[in-house]
Amino acid sequence: MANFKAHVSIAAAVSSVAALVAVDARLIDGADAPWLIFLGTIGGMLPDIDANNSKPVKLLFNALALLGVTAVWVIFRNSYAQQSLLLGATATYVGIRYGLFNLFNSFTEHRGVFHSLLAAVFFACLMTCISFYFLQWDILHAWLNGLFVAIGFVVHLLLDELYSVDLSNTRMKKSFGTALKLFSYRNIPASALMTVCTIALYWLAPPPTPLLKVWQAAHWDQYLSQAKLCQ
Repeated sequence: MANFKAHVSIAAAVSSVAALVAVDARLIDGADAPWLIFLGTIGGMLPDIDANNSKPVKLLFNALALLGVTAVWVIFRNSYAQQSLLLGATATYVGIRYGLFNLFNSFTEHRGVFHSLLAAVFFACLMTCISFYFLQWDILHAWLNGLFVAIGFVVHLLLDELYSVDLSNTRMKKSFGTALKLFSYRNIPASALMTVCTIALYWLAPPPTPLLKVWQAAHWDQYLSQAKLCQ
């Protein structure tokens, strides 16, 4: 299995290439590229959230805990005294960072449903919905955000599979086939639940029509320019 540094650096590199392609295809402006590279890098860490005490899962729950504290402070700052508000924020942080963290770990296994192509689609749809409904991105950029998360996610799965091959002895390790899979074959209930959640997120997400139209238009322009050169 590739280490944390390899996952981050290679996901960032692949996302950089993908961002350059998106700029060349006129899907985004150059100013949007760093944000998409960042999302691709985050996607490259996401599969390891099912590994107990891994860096990605710690970062995830630290971020969720801080978001919870921020939400409590913003929502209740005018309703309670500062001491009560501080206690509530502290309880929220501890509840998310340790309570929810331990609950999550008890229901997940490493290289389970989060190490699958189904999970990549799930996180792509989730990021698209977050971008469109909460961050107020337009449809095209919302789907690009989700797409780049999926790109980093799949890069992580591919790396794990590549590291499962012992090239020096030309043999497969026992871990081969446990990362890049359609869904978790060992935990069908978890896969079924993620499938339902993915379908629901796709249904909630805006239609990807603008992304498809811009992509098709870009390819048509490239085809015309190549045809003119051949004449």
